[in-house]
Amino acid sequence: MSSSPYPSLLDAWTRTSGYVLEGVLAANRATAAAFGVPVGDRATNGKAAVGSNDADDGSADRAVEDRIEPDADLDEWNVDLEVGDRLAVGDSVRFGKTITDDDVTRFASASGDTNPIHLDEDYATDTRFGGRIVHGTLVSGLISAALARLPGDVIYLAQDSEFLKPVRIGDRVTADVEVAEDFGDGRYRLDTRVVDDGDEVVVDGEAVILIDDSA
Repeated sequence: MSSSPYPSLLDAWTRTSGYVLEGVLAANRATAAAFGVPVGDRATNGKAAVGSNDADDGSADRAVEDRIEPDADLDEWNVDLEVGDRLAVGDSVRFGKTITDDDVTRFASASGDTNPIHLDEDYATDTRFGGRIVHGTLVSGLISAALARLPGDVIYLAQDSEFLKPVRIGDRVTADVEVAEDFGDGRYRLDTRVVDDGDEVVVDGEAVILIDDSA
């Protein structure tokens, strides 16, 4: 067993009130909405709270059309899974997709992050980035998409991320997750990163998860 500080972090996490988990789930729901993934009744509530108050604007119909089945994979996604029946150190999963303008718009609507640097090309052109960039949380959300492919029900306990390079609309990025440490009791530390098509790291960090295979 490593002397890593994560076990104590996990113990502290489990003693905190429910809003901590709710905050993580809210971020994951926003990312899921951007990818067109259904997120249960909360997704319906969020949809009603975002956008126009006009019931006939067609947004409800579009949201239903955009939903996909749980555990489905779309043709434009690349998934590479190297995992046994039970998670072990060294196991890995990669999830890649192109971040589209539609992804960015949906994420802005779902999350409420309407910073013009993500949405307004004229505004963004005059910034240090010289054009629109993708929300950092949307990019790092691909890590969550990768984790969804692991065996069992994955529960995020902690995520530490460093954003190293902006991602542009139309860029293809890949989340690369590898199990680095097994704490026991279904808890693992993971090395997490997101790379672009040139294999440059755009997001780097590590996560702690709980695999709940009791179902």
